[in-house]
Amino acid sequence: MKRFFQTIQNIFKIEELRKRIVYTVLLLLVYRLGSFIVLPGIDPTQLAALEEQASSGLLSLLDMFSGGAFGNASIFALGVMPYISASIVIQLLGVMVPYFQKMQREGESGRRKMNQWTRFLTIAILLIQGPAYITNLHAQLPAEAFLVQGFSYNIFATIVLMAGTMFVMWLGERITDRGLGNGISLIIMVGIIARLPFALFAEAAQRWSQTNGGPLMFIIEIVFLFLIFVATIALVQGQRKVPVQYAKRIIGNKQYGGVRQYIPLKINAAGVMPIIFAQALMMFPLLLAGFDATQGLAATLSDYTGFWYNFIFALLVGLFTFFYTAITVNPNMMAEEMKKNGGFIPGVKPGKKTADYLDAIMSRITLPGSIFLAIVAILPAFAMIFGINNQFAQFYGGTSLLILVGVVLDTLQQIESHLLMRHYDGLMKTGRLKGRSGM
Repeated sequence: MKRFFQTIQNIFKIEELRKRIVYTVLLLLVYRLGSFIVLPGIDPTQLAALEEQASSGLLSLLDMFSGGAFGNASIFALGVMPYISASIVIQLLGVMVPYFQKMQREGESGRRKMNQWTRFLTIAILLIQGPAYITNLHAQLPAEAFLVQGFSYNIFATIVLMAGTMFVMWLGERITDRGLGNGISLIIMVGIIARLPFALFAEAAQRWSQTNGGPLMFIIEIVFLFLIFVATIALVQGQRKVPVQYAKRIIGNKQYGGVRQYIPLKINAAGVMPIIFAQALMMFPLLLAGFDATQGLAATLSDYTGFWYNFIFALLVGLFTFFYTAITVNPNMMAEEMKKNGGFIPGVKPGKKTADYLDAIMSRITLPGSIFLAIVAILPAFAMIFGINNQFAQFYGGTSLLILVGVVLDTLQQIESHLLMRHYDGLMKTGRLKGRSGM
């Protein structure tokens, strides 16, 4: 414990790190305050129906990502989801379209162009989602909830929603540039964490009110939650190190290369994206049924604790894990870069043989990773079956757990690097805390 407090003191001894932490906290506070500001012209006391709608299904995912702003009809109601959607599309285009592939290879200038395209696509998505959200408000809220009526108000509200999302994007970029960690990821994480105390207190109150072993069950739930967190950390950090040998080169009196390095291939290279894709796809039958979840396939896929829902959900997560890994991890490009830099895998010929070797390894490690990810995705359903309330059960798996673990590890890694760079002890004795690269 003494070592822990000493590390905290060391963190605040570093002026740059201290400023970055304070800057990040202040901007996150601005975001949280903004998520409670209701759209102008809407009565905040009439939002009960909207909050109930945002408590289940795909809309609960949107509400979680926005930190409850979706259910509050806030100016930040659309959150960062349009930006995330645009980023995914641009990422896919970077794999399939030669123009975007060329930009990826251009380094910093290419990255700026990709970011510009992402912003343009975000605006295009907002032009669709903004009016859709306003239409949903008119469907869910009574007429007296709108203090102003008419087409002009809808246009005004759409502009406010678009401006809110762009402002949240700006906050995320400022945190990334001048703060600590990835700004967009931190904004999502803060929204998720904001729900944790309320969910925890609700579960504790429910269990302590029971006389037949309720407090003991609550303690068991907390222990299981801790074990699941540990297992998820192992999933996020798990990787296969492929040795790479670089040829020796003598230029003048200096020797270059001749060292052995490693390519870290992650067990879960897809991150949280397969779960998001699978949840979105599971909503299609309900949409086609006109939101009538009482018959047919829509009824089956509306039972979140049912066997078939979780079986199909787990299967989709596994398939999307392979799909997303295949489009984001390019063995051919990795083999080409190694060949250019004079690197080779011991015992494997450079070029196509290296690409095939890396592809085979990725296939082998992605299989157990996809199974583990599918299990994590359906854990909240098992938690609800055992009597845990819906809000608290979300922290037992799914997107909430993976985002929390991933973002925290990534942020801790940045703090660790600042400490080690200035010859302080890191957050761990070894100084080898490893996070993950991106969401």
